[in-house]
Amino acid sequence: MSKKTEKSLKKGLKRKIIHLLSESNSKSYNSKQVAKALGFHQPMKKKLVHQIMEDMLRDKVITPQNNGFVMASSFSSNEGIIEFTSKGSAYILIEGEDDIYISKEKTRNALDGDLVSYSLITNTRKKKPEGAVDRVLKRKKTEFVGTLQVSEKFAFVITDSRRVHVDFFIDLKHMNKANNGDKVIVELMNWPEKLNSPFGKITKILGKSGETNTEMNAIMEDFELPYEFPAEVLQAAEDVDTTISKKEIAKRRDFRNVDTITIDPFDAKDFDDAISYKELENGNLEVGVHIADVSHYVVPGTIIDNEAVNRGTSVYLVDRVVPMLPEVLSNQVCSLRPNEEKLTFSAVFELDKDAKIKSSWFGRTVINSNRRFTYEEAQERIETKQGDFQTEINRLNDLAQIMRAERMSKGALNIESTEVKFIVEDGKPVGVKLKISQKAHKLVEEFMLLANKHVSRFIGIPKKGETKYPNIYRIHDQPSEEKIADLHRFVADNGYEIKEVKDKPLSFALNNLLTEAKENREVNFIGPMVIRSMAKAVYSAENIGHYGLSFDYYSHFTSPIRRYPDLMLHRILQNFLDKKAPNISEDEIEQQSKYFSNQEKKATDAERASIKFMQVVFMEDKVGQEFAGTISGVTSYGIFVEITENKCEGLIRTNAITQDRFYFEEDGKKLVGKKFGDELKMGSKVTIEITKVDMVNRTIDMELIDFDKI
Repeated sequence: MSKKTEKSLKKGLKRKIIHLLSESNSKSYNSKQVAKALGFHQPMKKKLVHQIMEDMLRDKVITPQNNGFVMASSFSSNEGIIEFTSKGSAYILIEGEDDIYISKEKTRNALDGDLVSYSLITNTRKKKPEGAVDRVLKRKKTEFVGTLQVSEKFAFVITDSRRVHVDFFIDLKHMNKANNGDKVIVELMNWPEKLNSPFGKITKILGKSGETNTEMNAIMEDFELPYEFPAEVLQAAEDVDTTISKKEIAKRRDFRNVDTITIDPFDAKDFDDAISYKELENGNLEVGVHIADVSHYVVPGTIIDNEAVNRGTSVYLVDRVVPMLPEVLSNQVCSLRPNEEKLTFSAVFELDKDAKIKSSWFGRTVINSNRRFTYEEAQERIETKQGDFQTEINRLNDLAQIMRAERMSKGALNIESTEVKFIVEDGKPVGVKLKISQKAHKLVEEFMLLANKHVSRFIGIPKKGETKYPNIYRIHDQPSEEKIADLHRFVADNGYEIKEVKDKPLSFALNNLLTEAKENREVNFIGPMVIRSMAKAVYSAENIGHYGLSFDYYSHFTSPIRRYPDLMLHRILQNFLDKKAPNISEDEIEQQSKYFSNQEKKATDAERASIKFMQVVFMEDKVGQEFAGTISGVTSYGIFVEITENKCEGLIRTNAITQDRFYFEEDGKKLVGKKFGDELKMGSKVTIEITKVDMVNRTIDMELIDFDKI
């Protein structure tokens, strides 16, 4: 058991013990009685309960009484982060055990993400725990994004977030010159206990609600992601010395005369990776994965570095990129543009014809890219075997295909998804382009994975006689038994089975499931459910491997222009190469890992929100039109439908379905007709009509016209 897993287990068990003793009405329990009450019969768990209770006694959480222990009168343990649903109910998130359900009536004046104290209402041993908020201990945030609605004597701000369940009352003297319909930022002033709405004041006007630029800025504000650089940061970036001296080149391995290319999306501006190609006399191939040497220009502790830390990542909205670094660095100085000398940090491999690594080298380099390819141009050379650099690209592709096949043979998950890209003109979406991963994409992907994996192993596996060197890993835990059980039930209800492969990890069975669904053209709903069953990949100082990739070691090395953890890794690697003492401790890495994982999540959520807004804009003029679609989600209040031709998603409310009276079946996650027994479930083919498009709430309402009956 890893230290991290053990720590999490102990925390969860401690919480269970506290719940038990808190609800015991002063009845005392010894460790054996606690273990029995919690259903722990294994000697190991009994011992663990004993150890935890000894720690609790030492920390004065519990106190001796009648040959057992009770909760100390001074101890107040019921604290946690509250997370709201769109309906106004909430959950207290408890690591290592069931979340505490809080009904809408018992949330008091808490807001999403607040730290709250709470009381338990139900006995956790008999049914799922339920509680009530006592008070708010700490606000997660005090500023919110929303739309201002003004009447004669007062105004309200209706927040954009569905998890913020209240409107903000605005006294007219706190309007800050905002007008009706403006998208604004409102600051929470106070919230008296007996009032339904908090008082707020307008602190910033973002623009008119519904305008593309306003809405994109509002999304960034809502997720607390900066979208403008302070003037002093921009100036500092302009002042960076960009000259590449002969002295600097002399310190580096020179690849300027080696054939080197970049392959990126057609609209990319920050080229952070390049691949070099050189045939060796022994018939092997030397492949260099060259990454922009951001660490040469961005020095720790400087104003540019501090701003990059604050951002953590670039954010890719539908119509723009909000970069981690000022554009003079991200798009110019660091970007590996063709026919320009560039400083790079590289992983260089000697590969034989079977893609076996004969040697590897890591270090700082200088390159001069010969050609910038789009994915489409590279794919054309793979398919036609024609054009400049076609020999190099096809040889690299052959190696990439071998490496990919090897990954799959070791249990890497083979989940492919269709990426939707809006064609935007003058801030408005005018069309949709569906991007399917082709061999050119996989070529780049495999070589980036190769570099990430082997840099991680190079630092992470101590040489004989050496101590473990701190590193930042990209980890992906195996899925929980509960989520896999849910997946089993879902696929069974849809006519599939997860058939485990003898002596092989679960990932082999999941890949077989995905292959079968793809053959039946049903991977569009099976794939997302498999993804939902997985744990989230995060950054960590403790390595547990990467389940989805089937790698024992994995780190992010290849995108320092847009991800700060990659920049951290570059600095760690150089320190390691220089045989210096670590420049950062494991504890510091772990602390920063949690922050950057959270920033990554916020950036992903912001990207999804921007897609949702663009979907609404795109469908605005299509009210009354019919479309073919697929059910992408089922809830008690309705079904979500993804339109086949443009991937836009809308909602059909259960009470608006006229073909029958439908009820929600929780186990099967489907709606079932009471009269005819028809089922509406994930993957069902339907015909819908667009009935309403709400720009303010970013929703698309639909009517069910027809559906495939099972």
